[in-house]
Amino acid sequence: MPTYSALTTLPAKEPAEALAEAMENFLPEPTGIGVFEIEDGSGDFEVGVYFEEEPDAIELALLAAIYGAKPFVVSEVPQTDWVAHVKRELQPVEAGRFFVYGSHDAERVPADRVALLIEAAMAFGTGHHGTTKGCLLALDRLDRAGFRGRRVADIGCGTAVLAMAAASIWPEPVIASDIDAVAVEVAKANVEANGLGDRVTCVEAAGFDHPELAARAPYDLVFANILKGPLIQLAPEMASAIAPDGYAILSGLLTTQADEVIAAYKTAGFVLVSRDEIAEWATLVLKRRQIK
Repeated sequence: MPTYSALTTLPAKEPAEALAEAMENFLPEPTGIGVFEIEDGSGDFEVGVYFEEEPDAIELALLAAIYGAKPFVVSEVPQTDWVAHVKRELQPVEAGRFFVYGSHDAERVPADRVALLIEAAMAFGTGHHGTTKGCLLALDRLDRAGFRGRRVADIGCGTAVLAMAAASIWPEPVIASDIDAVAVEVAKANVEANGLGDRVTCVEAAGFDHPELAARAPYDLVFANILKGPLIQLAPEMASAIAPDGYAILSGLLTTQADEVIAAYKTAGFVLVSRDEIAEWATLVLKRRQIK
C-alpha cells in the first residue's frame, strides 16, 4: 500500500510550527508531521506531512496560502525496507582510532581500533555524516596531543556515538543529553549495546538544563553536534559550563556558517584551536580562555 508525502517550506520557524499544528486536524489524518530547519544557511524551514491516503490538493493549497508557505509538493512514497537499505548503503567508518560499524559488519572490526557499534535502524549520528566524523577526528587529535577528558558532556547526543567514543578512551564517566526523548532512548540502547552502561549516563534536556548536567560542571570537554542557531544560542551557557582551558568540539555546521559560530564563541570567551571541513560540513575546536 503506497504512502504519500506533502512537503513545503516557509521563511521562519514560527509560521512553520503553526502550519504543522494546523495539519494535525487535516483529513485524511496524517501519520506523521515534522518541522525541520533547512541546512543551507537560508533560515528557511521545511514542513513534511505523511499520509496513508492521497491528500486533497486544493485543501493543501489553501493551507499553504493561509500560512504563507510555498505550494505543497505531494509525492507517492514507495514501500522500502529502510533497515535493509541502510545496511547495504552504510559501510564502516574509520575516524582516527575509531571504527564505527553496524552488527552486519562485526567481522570487519580491526583489532587495533576503538570499535563503536551503532545499529543500522538507528543510523542518525552513526559517524557516516561529515559532522560526526569530524568530531571523532577532533577528539582523536586532542587525545593524541596529550589531553585527557575528566568531565565530558555530549549535548544533543543523538545516538551518543561521541559520548561513547570519549568513554571508550578515558576512564571517567561521561554524560550525554538530547532534547528529544526518542533520541535519549536510542542513546541508552546504544550505550548498553557497547557495554558502556556504567560509563555513560543519558538524560533528556534542552542544552545544559538538567540537574545532573549542572552537578557535573565545570566540564573540560563538551561536544555539541547540532545546528548553527542552537550553537550560537548556547555560547553563553558553554562559557559557564566549561572550565578555563577546557574545550568545545562543535559541529552540525555548513562551512558557510562556521564564521558566525566562531564569532559568537569568541565573544563568549573562547579562542579557535582548529577548523576542519569534510565536504560541506565544518567542525570547530574551541578553547575557553583563562579568566584573569
